[in-house]
Amino acid sequence: MTATGAPTAAAGSRFPAESLARARRIKLLLLDVDGVLTDGAIVYTGEGTEIKAFHIQDGLGLKLLQKAGIEAGVITARESAMVRRRVEELGLAHLFQGFADKLAAYEKVLAGGGLQPEEIAYMGDDWLDLPLLTRVGLAATVADAVPEVKEAAHFVATRGGGRGAVREVCDLLLEARGLRLELLRNFLK
Repeated sequence: MTATGAPTAAAGSRFPAESLARARRIKLLLLDVDGVLTDGAIVYTGEGTEIKAFHIQDGLGLKLLQKAGIEAGVITARESAMVRRRVEELGLAHLFQGFADKLAAYEKVLAGGGLQPEEIAYMGDDWLDLPLLTRVGLAATVADAVPEVKEAAHFVATRGGGRGAVREVCDLLLEARGLRLELLRNFLK
């Protein structure tokens, strides 16, 4: 910790040492949607169609995780055709929509996947996410999360929801496994 109480970065890393240590064990990243994969705005057209915007850097980060053998999925309280489409485009392993009790979806993951809580990361931004954030191996949040969620998180991204925060947690997971630079080199060829 620095004199200001902020976590110190690990030597040679932009990420805090504690976050890297927790991230090394992660096999599955679960994400909230509104406020994490999106900026939290819900926009309706005049016809009542819902519109959501997803950040392209988050999408690439999730694809890179899959290349590294880390699965990803979504747990959201709402139901949306756009979320289903985005999850399918990215090839994410899990989609739980309509789960206001996010803990119930998390329990299904634990029951079906042979994973231990310390092998799961979750990124959320609001009170609905606290039950999961307090049970996973790596609790992550966005820069614009509510204060109680920031307090519960092991890692707070520097970017807001829908603005690349998911990419930051993906980079953390890749760096913890020593794969971030290797994957980057593939793009420099």
